[in-house]
Formats: sequence, C-alpha cells, structure tokens
Amino acid sequence: MNPFGITVTSALLAVALWLAWLTSRPSVKPLLDSRQRKSLCDKMPEGTADGNATVLYTDFNPMLDDMLRDIADAQNHIHLQFFKFETDYVCQRIGNALMQKADEGVEVRLMYDHIINLKNQWYYDYLSQHGVQTLGFGRTHLPFLRKSDNYRNHRKVVVIDGRVGYLGGMNIAQRYLEGLDWGPWCDTQLRIDGPATAQLQQAFLADWCHASSQLLDSQQYFPTLRPVGDQHIDILTSGPIGDGPTIMHRTVQLLDQSRDYIYFESPYFIPTPEVMRALCAAAHRGVDVRLLIPARSDRGLLVLPASMSYLAEALKAGVKIGLFQKGYLHSKTIVADDAVAHVGSTNIDKRSYLLDLEIGAYVYNRDFACQIKQQFLADEAGSEYIDLAQWQGRPLTQKIFERTARLISSQL
Repeated sequence: MNPFGITVTSALLAVALWLAWLTSRPSVKPLLDSRQRKSLCDKMPEGTADGNATVLYTDFNPMLDDMLRDIADAQNHIHLQFFKFETDYVCQRIGNALMQKADEGVEVRLMYDHIINLKNQWYYDYLSQHGVQTLGFGRTHLPFLRKSDNYRNHRKVVVIDGRVGYLGGMNIAQRYLEGLDWGPWCDTQLRIDGPATAQLQQAFLADWCHASSQLLDSQQYFPTLRPVGDQHIDILTSGPIGDGPTIMHRTVQLLDQSRDYIYFESPYFIPTPEVMRALCAAAHRGVDVRLLIPARSDRGLLVLPASMSYLAEALKAGVKIGLFQKGYLHSKTIVADDAVAHVGSTNIDKRSYLLDLEIGAYVYNRDFACQIKQQFLADEAGSEYIDLAQWQGRPLTQKIFERTARLISSQL
C-alpha cells in the first residue's frame, strides 16, 4: 500500500475507534453529591404522585398561550429548561415576558443545552443583562475530547412558583407554531397542576446545581400543594449523569406488563437491544403493538435511513409500524391498556436512552390514557402502515444505505 493509502486507512481507523469510544455505553455518574441530593430530597413534600390534574396539548399555540399566562401570574419564581430556545418571534415573546417578570422582582432562571445553543449565546447574554439568570448545561470541549462532552440535556421543563409545571416534546421555536414547508409540526406537551409539580422542580434544581454548583434548596421552591385532581403521576429522569437508563427500563417494563395493546409515537426509531427484544416479545405473545414514526425526517440525510434499518426485525415479530404522512411527527408518547400513558422528551433511540438527559411523566389514570389513545388513533388516520412483504422487496441499494447509516445510529 502506498503512503497515501496508509494515511487514509489510518485516519479512517482512528475515526472508527473514536466513534466506538463515543458510542459505547457510558458509566453512570452522579448528578449531585450525597449532601446535595439529601438536601433536595428533604425539601420534597410527601405524596407528590397523587392528586394531580393535567392539560394535554397537541397544538403549540394553546400551550404557548397558557404558558405565557402562567408566567404573567408568577409571584415568586419561574424556572424554564429547554433543549433548544431559539431567537425567533416565539422565543422573543417568551423572553420579553421573562424580562418583565424579572423587572418585577420575580426570580427567573432559564437553562438550555450549551452546545446546541452556541449560536444563540448573544441572546442569553441579553436576557442576563435584563435580570434573567441564564445557564448553559454541559459545556463542551470540542472536538469531543471527553466522552461526557457527548452527553446532551434534552429535557423540556417549566416550573412556575412550584405550583404549575410543563414537560413534553416541545421546544421553544417558531417552527412548532408554523410547521415546516411540507406540513404541520405535530407534538405533545403536558401541563401539570398539583403535587407532582414538586417532582419537576426537583429535576430542574438538580440540573441547575450540577451545571452551576449552586444548590437552590429553599423551602420557597417546594410549597405545600393540595390535591386538585385524581391522577397519579410519576416523573422519571434518566441519563448518563444522574439516574442511568431508567426511562428505557420503564419502557421495557410497560412492554412486558402490557396485555391488550401498547401504542408508541416517536420521531426516531433506533431502539436499544433491550427495547427491541421487549417490543418483539410483546407482539409475539399477542399484544397489539403499534408504532408511528414520521415518513420524512427533519434532521439530515442519515436519521430516517438509520431508523428504517430496524423496521424489518420488528415487522417480522408482528409489530405494526405506520409512517405519518401529514406533517412531521415529533410526539414522544406511549399508552398501554387504557391504564397508563407517558408524555416526555425521550425518543425511541439509543441517544435518548443512553447519552441524553431526559424526563417523562407516567400518568396512571384511565381517562388520561384514553386521551393519549385517541390522539394516537387520530395520528394513525394520517399514516400508512408498512406491508412486510413490500418492505422486504425494497431495492438492495436502499438496504445497503440504511445499514450504513445504522453504523452511526447511536449518535443521530
């Protein structure tokens, strides 16, 4: 081999080894030290899972209106955490509301993922100059010289006065309101009123402490909340910094426990071996397992082909997979047996399960589960299910491209 060939081969080998190191399953590191964790846990009131009420949003506009109304009503503090907080019209509306509340003396904190929002740093500086405390989570040392530099905070959380909270799949950006050139942006968000808000607060404050070394454990952030509804809600966080793959484990648990049906919506389908085995096992034992994913991708050329490389295995097991046609499906929901439903930030992909910090609400309530089920059925009406025989007959070149994209699927 000539010197040029040796150099190219060595470079490709180095890149392959670097990617293998980045994508290997991370060891879980604590989000807080034992003293910090105990201090936050001691402030948590008892019985936060029961007595809650929710509002489900599948349209960004009413969610934005309600959030702005809750922000305007804030008396003590406003905590916001978003993976992306862009600098368009929608973000400016929220930014103006936050600056106004900060001027009134309300504590306002905004946290965002550092690397994803590098280009918007000027806007966070502007907010900081007007009283909003801004903080980037997970400052990265390019070009990913440490494995932890690859861990992103994908959570979307809002807590207002410790009494009202939001979480789900919606970031703060104009495209959530206006959609894309080829269709609407379809997503799901949840407003929680009641004791479970304390669980959201604890998640936000733990992330804030990790990123800033500032432990906010005053009792003002955990007011006593009376029951306002009949919903039992568990808030789960997961990630390589903190709790480990708890949301992946809960997903497997829901699949293992489902008896009649379990329906999923996710913008990506790059499952871990654990989730794929549970999906196939549920379908094999006769559970009606359905999955909706978008027919088009919003993210580069490789995400959709990588997802497609996993479909044949699930289809052969009896999982029904539909491609959503009427816009872009960004919802991350699960509903099983009219008994439990999940709304959160977690995609069915390896990055969400293993490399990103995620959050989700598990609502154990029949009426709420039926709400999520009806939304799934409405989205199903705008989808086309894949026929296994036709899928297996797609061109060889397409299969090769999909398998190639799969090689880096954990980073997509």
